[in-house]
Amino acid sequence: MRVTLVANARSGGTDASDAVASSLRARGAEVTVLDVGDVAAAAEGDPQRVVVAGGDGSIGAAAAIAGRAGIPLAVVPTGTANDFARALELPREVEAACGLAAEPDATTRAIELAWAGDRPFVNAASCGLSVVAARRAAPLKPRLGPLAYAAGAVRAALTGRAVAATVRCDGRDVHDGPAWQVVVGATGAFGAGSGIEEADPHDGLLDVVAVGAGSRAALARRAWGLRSGRIARQPGVTHARGARIEVTVPPGTRWNVDGEVCTLEPASFWADAGAVEVVVP
Repeated sequence: MRVTLVANARSGGTDASDAVASSLRARGAEVTVLDVGDVAAAAEGDPQRVVVAGGDGSIGAAAAIAGRAGIPLAVVPTGTANDFARALELPREVEAACGLAAEPDATTRAIELAWAGDRPFVNAASCGLSVVAARRAAPLKPRLGPLAYAAGAVRAALTGRAVAATVRCDGRDVHDGPAWQVVVGATGAFGAGSGIEEADPHDGLLDVVAVGAGSRAALARRAWGLRSGRIARQPGVTHARGARIEVTVPPGTRWNVDGEVCTLEPASFWADAGAVEVVVP
């Protein structure tokens, strides 16, 4: 089987691309290796499968290329959080993931591909405390691994500020006011274990949660809601589901899109239903 391996050498603090390529070849695959920066060429050479080895931030772009070319996508999670693998119950151990990726007769399942403007993503895009948490967690990842996200969240709760946000879902206002966090979810998974339980990457719709600003002391309850997936059910939290989500925030507001911090102007989100076939157990 011919596969193109798109590898992010920066994910998880180590370069696993050689090990992943060797594992795929040992299982009979003919492998072409590309750096994630060259992902636009992933469909060239007529591969039978695109394999992405990296963290959550590497998956969206590879998924967009694979989906556009009609090629199944396999994921070998080598990042720190690996929330996409968790959400889809994919193997999170590298050798097991390589075994699935190289299996010619493996099952595939169609999922939606979400877009933040012209930026594809698979898990979640959020603004507010999650951006502060991501920045605080980044230098801690080599030492703490996934626990860095929890440490970053604690620091964000102590120092972060609410953001003024107006959220529209399919043309109707669902939130208007200060929010600790606004999360737009496809799988809904983020932060090495947090998520929106209601989000379903197979329904072609996006879920949005706006956590209304309140006392800083109450953030512990919000943190529990995020870790349990039940944040959408808490009082003071708005949840909506729709085909298009628009969020108006102050200019320059930073967003965390699948672990990558960026600006989105405008912050407009939608999903392509069933856009990519993902190799699953």
